Amino acid sequence: MSTRRMIGGEIILKALADQDVDVVFGYPGGVTLPLYEKIGQQNRIEHILVAHEQGGVHAAEGYARSTGKVGVVLATSGPGATNTVTGLVDALMDSIPVVCLTGQVTSHLIGNDAFQEADTTGITRPATKHNYLIKSTGDLARVIHEAFHVATTGRPGPVLVDIPKDVILGEGAYVGPDEIEIKQTYKPQVRGDRKAIEEAVEMLAAAKKPIIYAGGGVINSGPRASRLLTELVDMTGYPCTLTLMGLGAYPASRAQFLGMPGMHGSLEANMAMYHCDVMVNIGARFDDRVTGNTAEFSPKSRKVHVDIDPSSINKNIAVDVPIIGDCASVLRDMLKVWKENKLKTDKAALKKWWARIDRWRAKDSYGFDQGPDVIKPQFALSRLNELTRGMDIHVTTDVGQHQMWAAQHLHFEEPNRWMTSGGLGTMGYGVPAAMGVQKGNPDSKVVCVTSEGSLLMNIQEMATIANYRLPVKILNLNNKVLGMIRQWQELFHGNLESECDLSGSPDFVKLAEAFGFEALTASHPDEVDDAIIAMLESEGPCFLNMGVDRFESVYPMIPAGAAHYDIVLGPDDQRAEVDDDDLAMASLA
Repeated sequence: MSTRRMIGGEIILKALADQDVDVVFGYPGGVTLPLYEKIGQQNRIEHILVAHEQGGVHAAEGYARSTGKVGVVLATSGPGATNTVTGLVDALMDSIPVVCLTGQVTSHLIGNDAFQEADTTGITRPATKHNYLIKSTGDLARVIHEAFHVATTGRPGPVLVDIPKDVILGEGAYVGPDEIEIKQTYKPQVRGDRKAIEEAVEMLAAAKKPIIYAGGGVINSGPRASRLLTELVDMTGYPCTLTLMGLGAYPASRAQFLGMPGMHGSLEANMAMYHCDVMVNIGARFDDRVTGNTAEFSPKSRKVHVDIDPSSINKNIAVDVPIIGDCASVLRDMLKVWKENKLKTDKAALKKWWARIDRWRAKDSYGFDQGPDVIKPQFALSRLNELTRGMDIHVTTDVGQHQMWAAQHLHFEEPNRWMTSGGLGTMGYGVPAAMGVQKGNPDSKVVCVTSEGSLLMNIQEMATIANYRLPVKILNLNNKVLGMIRQWQELFHGNLESECDLSGSPDFVKLAEAFGFEALTASHPDEVDDAIIAMLESEGPCFLNMGVDRFESVYPMIPAGAAHYDIVLGPDDQRAEVDDDDLAMASLA
């Protein structure tokens, strides 16, 4: 084992370098100045000076989600650390590997209400997968290496390491990642149980009305899992639906993709989930926005659930065959069992099932009417999708109506191209996440789809983007209102708009120019294509302010807590009908 002794700040940077970290997002403060002194003396790791610590965590999330590597963020003590909490919870709920290093007051001052002291480990315990308070410089390297292991192993998530100033200044021995023994108490199960996999495959092969329902766990498992999922779907000929977090795990252009399920998912995805007889859930957690009324969720199906997190199994929906394991490993074994046993699908039943699905699909539940005068947000996003077809593109979004429209109308052929805040639904995520994505993918077009409510939450990171000349493109769908709030107030709260008007927002074009962006505008349907092309072809950071219909609502929509068959297809409250007969949807086709 290495006996090389180093200053704490040097140990931190050496450990990060040995973990293959090439960029960190951070903001300095009093207790972290000794670390920043060492940062300034090296050029192995690039430091991006963000404008706010929350933005730093979201940037680290975007970097991690688009590259498959760990995102790293640095913050100081007190408010610097507490500012990371929203980003940490966001990463926890969406299973994003992030390591957050926070400064802490000198050890002997902990508990004395010292200047900029906060109980960071106490505050972040429920906000992280795991956290640490370092007591000795000699523990620094081991804990940082362990933090990376915990963040990336099993269900990924954020890990925080709180480091007192005296630990940064102290001296200790450095040990490399190959020289430490990770605690054996944390050994997630990767391989699925063989008997359970065999039972699941036999059930899948015998299905008359199957559906494969995949989520973000497939993407978190790595590109191989998406390839295996695609092989399974293509081999069986079965329909596939992807959650908001799973978009891109199966190519959107293929006929077997039914779109996204859930509250704003497609009619065909939701109705197929309701009527199926076998559902195989791979890497999704039966989120409430997908299941709706759990008592009426897919009531006649037998269910398989594949998840690496044992706590997700039977938490929301009871399943017939639970499989604890990594998605890539389980998918590989499922394919192996299928091929070894030379299993066949019931082609006659499958043909009948697809005919039924196609009648739902023919309703075109994502359809919209683009009039001659006002830009529909769906039109803007469908044109963005067409104009970027075949491009090397990554997309981030903020949260609200624009997020749902983007999920409906932007189509992804591969994983790690779509970054959005799913579990926590964090407004202000999109711009800093785009910064992290662009840093991790310098040759890609990175587009942030946002709207002014979310944009104003972390707009300060536009300064960071411009300062580092990152060519991020921001598409601001400006409807002058908190759109999802307005929609819910219209539908469920007496159509009384209360505190959602944003008509007093600043001039975003001038603001973007002040931040150092090229700024463009579009206010008429005829201007949409040219504006999007100009945005995409701009060399540096570019902001496109697009005025869209204030009164447009997101459909389809399943009201919160309702069943899939309660799906509302449009503003006239047209609803799908539930019937076990194969012609149930004939009246809608």
